Amino acid sequence: MPFDFLFRPAPVELPSQSLTVGARTIPVHFIRNHKARRYILRIQPDGSLRVTVPRVGSGKAAQAFVERSRAWIAKQLQKQQQQPARPQIWQSGTAILYRGETITLQVVPTPSGHSVTVGDQTVPVAPPADLRPAVERHLWRLAARELPIRTLELAQIHNVSIHRITVRNQRSRWGSCSRKGTISLNWRLIQGPAFVQDYIILHELMHRREANHSPRYWQHVAAVCPHYAQAEAWLKQQRGLLR
Repeated sequence: MPFDFLFRPAPVELPSQSLTVGARTIPVHFIRNHKARRYILRIQPDGSLRVTVPRVGSGKAAQAFVERSRAWIAKQLQKQQQQPARPQIWQSGTAILYRGETITLQVVPTPSGHSVTVGDQTVPVAPPADLRPAVERHLWRLAARELPIRTLELAQIHNVSIHRITVRNQRSRWGSCSRKGTISLNWRLIQGPAFVQDYIILHELMHRREANHSPRYWQHVAAVCPHYAQAEAWLKQQRGLLR
């Protein structure tokens, strides 16, 4: 079992700044990440901007990167304002996505306490104010059982060798593939329909053939997943699931 992750430096927060975009002034948080290879911008759920600075990057270059990205930032902020707010606290009656369908959480009494129904699943809960932690833990366990099995099936069908499979709590991506052949999948894929789950798995498997996003890579994707554009569209609509 690899233990090299124990020795990687944790991300370090640099001095924050602010940025004026249109009529808004938003906080900008610079985070140096020694594992990052490039500068990355992300709009946070609260509207602030997170800037990942690579190990060899500089604060000055990061600020210039932000300035060059003003148009993109303004567009993303506008999209965020147009998206309906997702409830942070889940209660009985809260609507969530499960296997691509919108379902409503329902708390019901049981002889030993309470449980919440999540589609075809039943999750025992104490009567808390927020059902989200218990439901998300259950969905993560469900994803950890199902997604690796499907990944192995698709890898065998398409003759792709992989090293191992992990199901993680990723906040910025749906999946990844390491150079050593480790496929990492976001547990929230269990909230998506089967064709979207398959697309993400195939997307990562094709990185075993092309470790990039070149035109040749997308030819591989199209060959094994002809309807990948529909899956991409669904994922863009549901980007808020990663919050």
